[in-house]
Amino acid sequence: MTSNLPSRVISFDTFQLPAGSPPVACVDIGGTKVAVNIVDEHGVRGKVTEPTATTGNPDALGRQIIRLIGQSCAAAGVPVARIARVGVAACGPFVLNQGHVELAAPNICGGQAGPARGLPNDWKTALLEAPLRAAFPQVRVENDGIGALEAERRWGALQVDGVPMAHCAYVTWSTGIGTGLCVDGHVLRGKNGNAGHAGHSFVVSNNDALCGCGNVGDVESLIAGNAIARRFAPLGYPDAAALFAAAYAGDAKAAALIDELCEIMGRMLYDLIVTLDVQRISIGGSVFWHHRDHLLPKLRAVVRGKMPPLTEGCEIVAAGLGLGVGDFGALALVA
Repeated sequence: MTSNLPSRVISFDTFQLPAGSPPVACVDIGGTKVAVNIVDEHGVRGKVTEPTATTGNPDALGRQIIRLIGQSCAAAGVPVARIARVGVAACGPFVLNQGHVELAAPNICGGQAGPARGLPNDWKTALLEAPLRAAFPQVRVENDGIGALEAERRWGALQVDGVPMAHCAYVTWSTGIGTGLCVDGHVLRGKNGNAGHAGHSFVVSNNDALCGCGNVGDVESLIAGNAIARRFAPLGYPDAAALFAAAYAGDAKAAALIDELCEIMGRMLYDLIVTLDVQRISIGGSVFWHHRDHLLPKLRAVVRGKMPPLTEGCEIVAAGLGLGVGDFGALALVA
């Protein structure tokens, strides 16, 4: 099956919609940054990025996105009034308020875990869909794991000969840990659009890390990009880049810590495989992507040999869309 994987990473910057397509706005909301692009028949234009708004009132994020879409349109030379659809791929979880999505994201809303988490707000949720629908005619908001899953099935590693896989998953290892799930050809969403929050599951007994959701010792609290900085800075590794650099330089302690991270992620991947019976899992996100050659064999090794009737038929691969999977994820919602 590996022969059916894409031979190269597709570039988002060279993507074009079919001739005659009206412009759409693509919004990728992460715990660290927000990125906005305008895409139409002429290609991708007007990209703007900013750190994700985490100060002020709970509507600060919604207002930030409306402003950034305006800036992106100006840079692309597209009147805001011509935007036909807005696709928003956002970190979750979601809370529905009168049918509109609000974010209860652990890396954005300080009211989830309280002051101990260090976020500069006490928001329980951040307003998102309601202000966008007041400003634009068509808005689609999905969890970023679902957006990335859809993108990987259409343009990336979760397809076979151009046909989207029916049983697959996407996992991001970045500021947070998230997934998108597809079984029997159906993308799983759940009652509030939160299906796939495996990053908040427990796979080990560690209880030394506070997640932004309030859990202590879940997957995200132990291995996400910001968790690596919080947990290992006292050991001399101020961020993920420093930890991996030390391991590559022969630091045995750093190498052992990375092995622990892979054991945790590998167990989460195993749980997804045996629960969903998927054919393939693609992994993206900045932590994974920058160190994929080092991490991928370790993750595969954690899963290999465990419950062979279920695991032997599943591949674990790098995302076919690379670091562009977030941008493509927002595009997949409106293209």
